[in-house]
Amino acid sequence: MTGYGKAVAELPNKKITVEIKSLNSKQFDLFTRLPSTYREKEIALRNSLARCLVRGKVDLSMNVEVIAKDVTSKIDHNVLSQYHREISGLSSELNIPQPQEWFSVLLRLPDVMKQEQEELSDEEWNLIEQAVNSAVDDTIAFRRQEGEMLAQVLTTKINNIRSLLEAVEPFEEERIEKVKCRIREGLNSLEGIDYDKNRFEQEMIYYIEKLDVNEEKSRLAHHLDYFLTTLQEKEPQGKKLGFIAQEIGREINTLGSKSNQSGMQRIVVQMKDELEQMKEQILNVL
Repeated sequence: MTGYGKAVAELPNKKITVEIKSLNSKQFDLFTRLPSTYREKEIALRNSLARCLVRGKVDLSMNVEVIAKDVTSKIDHNVLSQYHREISGLSSELNIPQPQEWFSVLLRLPDVMKQEQEELSDEEWNLIEQAVNSAVDDTIAFRRQEGEMLAQVLTTKINNIRSLLEAVEPFEEERIEKVKCRIREGLNSLEGIDYDKNRFEQEMIYYIEKLDVNEEKSRLAHHLDYFLTTLQEKEPQGKKLGFIAQEIGREINTLGSKSNQSGMQRIVVQMKDELEQMKEQILNVL
C-alpha cells in the first residue's frame, strides 16, 4: 500500500501542486490539506480516491502558488490582532523582549495576508481533477512496483517454509523409533510385571498415530500452494493472504506440538521465523 504521486496543474494566474502519499492501513483512511477554495470538492475527491486506491492511509495535499502580478491581498485584522496579543502575553510571561519591528514579524505569520476569494470555475476544477488523476496513476504505479518486489519476497519465504517442511521427513522415522524404544525400555525396567502384549501393541499403535504428522504436512503444503496462487491474482488480496498465513501458522504450531524431537523442533522454529517475516510484509499488501 506504500505509494507516492505528484502532479501539477498550471493556470494563467496560479500553479497547483497535487501530492498523494499512501501508507499501509487496514481500511481506507484519507487526510486532506486543501485550500479553502477547493473544500467544496472534498467529498468528490474522497469518493474518487477510495475507488482507485481501495485501502491505505492516504495523505492528499494541494499547494497553490500564485504567479499573477496583479493579485490583490488584504490583511486579516482579526488574525493580526490575535497574533499581537499572544506574542505580547508570551513576552511578559517568559520575560522575552518584544519585537522591534512588529509589522515585519506579524505580516509573515500564517493567514495574516488573505487573497481575495475567487469562485471555482469549471475550467479550473477540470485541470485540478486531471492533476489529481495523474497523481493517483503515479501512486498506483509506485504501489505496483513495490508490490512486485514484495511478491518476490513472499514467494521466497513460502519456498523456504516448503524446503523446511521437506527437511522434516528424515526425522520422522527416527523419532518414532526412539519413542518405541523408550516405551519398551521403560516397560522392561518394571521387573516382575506381566502384561498383555496384544493390548500393548494396540496402545503403542494408538500412541504413535497421535504423533503422526502426515496430515499436518499435507495441509501445510496445500496452504503454501494456495498462498502462491492467491498472490498471482490481479484483484486486491491482502486480507485473504493474511487469513492464509494464519492457517499456515496453525499447521506449523500443530507440527511443533507433535514433533517430540529436537531436530524437528528446530525446523519448526525456523518455519515460525519465516512466517513472522511474511506477516510483517503482508501488512503492506493491498
